[in-house]
Amino acid sequence: MGNYHLLEIEFENNGQKQTITPVLLQDDRDLILVDCGYPGFIPQLEEAANRYGLTLASITKLIVTHHDMDHIGSLAALKRAYPQISIVAPELEAPYIEGKSKSLRLEQAESTLSVLPDEAKSQAEQFIRYLQSIEPIPVDQTVSNDERLPWCDGIDVIHTPGHMPGHISLYLPASKTLIAGDVVVIEHGKLNIANPQFTMDLPEAVRSVQRLLDYEIDQLICYHGGLFHGDVKQALRQLLREYAS
Repeated sequence: MGNYHLLEIEFENNGQKQTITPVLLQDDRDLILVDCGYPGFIPQLEEAANRYGLTLASITKLIVTHHDMDHIGSLAALKRAYPQISIVAPELEAPYIEGKSKSLRLEQAESTLSVLPDEAKSQAEQFIRYLQSIEPIPVDQTVSNDERLPWCDGIDVIHTPGHMPGHISLYLPASKTLIAGDVVVIEHGKLNIANPQFTMDLPEAVRSVQRLLDYEIDQLICYHGGLFHGDVKQALRQLLREYAS
């Protein structure tokens, strides 16, 4: 059975401590990174991989769950440093990653600028410039809903839109593990929708949580929150009840 490793990366952002959890999937042929952090995160990724005796130079593929800056920020730099890495992304997300379409997060930030109070505009403009600085990168392979990828004992692609229209999660049937991306996050030990106030389509995001109940999940890994401890299906149902009320 293939192995997975959680790359917990702690850092400070605007004076606040944060953690993201990219994942490395490993078998005897491939080392696959799922999502890659903010711009400039290659040293942090390398340090996290080294904890497992692995290096970024051994990565063969990088799967992107969606085009938010904390998931693709280091994508172009990684490809430059390690050109053997094949970039794999959802078909619906590829135009944004490649720069053929404007980032939806950038469009969202620009659309709210005019309604912000003057004292908040400077920070918002800084955020817009940051989003504009994310470097586009060609996608080598696109994937779509219900596709099974043949690597690491099989990786099932689940289209989980809402947070972003093309967002995917990954299911590893051999270990009954779900790599959630941002379909759910862990906050104070509980599951929640990722940034509901910035989610592109909140009702769709809730439906995506509902869809996860179709899978037997023993381990749930959230990009924000890491490994969930507890009964996954019970926690998913509780989250759905909260959004149904």
